[in-house]
Amino acid sequence: MFGIGIIELVVILVVIVIIAGVIVLAARAGGRPSATLAWRTPGFLPPVPEHIQGRIRELAAEGRKIDAIRLLRQETGLRLKEAKTITDAIAAGRFVPTPPDRPGAADLASRVQELKAAGDIEQAILLVRGETGMSHEQAEAFVSLI
Repeated sequence: MFGIGIIELVVILVVIVIIAGVIVLAARAGGRPSATLAWRTPGFLPPVPEHIQGRIRELAAEGRKIDAIRLLRQETGLRLKEAKTITDAIAAGRFVPTPPDRPGAADLASRVQELKAAGDIEQAILLVRGETGMSHEQAEAFVSLI
């Protein structure tokens, strides 16, 4: 009809199946982490507790860098490249943020209320995400309830 034979149709069908397979695999490879991590904003380092930083320094000094990276990944859920970068920074003595030493949810709730009263709803959501690791939707729900 269009000058296309059976072989050409089979080739086109195979190419379409391959492209669809690549799209499915690419979508799966870009999956989300099992736990939502608010600090996964580009340019921001995750908070690493001081006792973990101390243990990483000890392991690095002993020449056990792989164990230090493994420890950091277990404690924070970081990807390998991120954990290596932060482990190198800790071992070199560069600044890595530590989690805030604030009381729990009551303090967070009062700060969220202050931001809401000032009309800074988005800032309140960002505060909740940064301190709890909630997703944007979860943080919005939390802020709306307070």
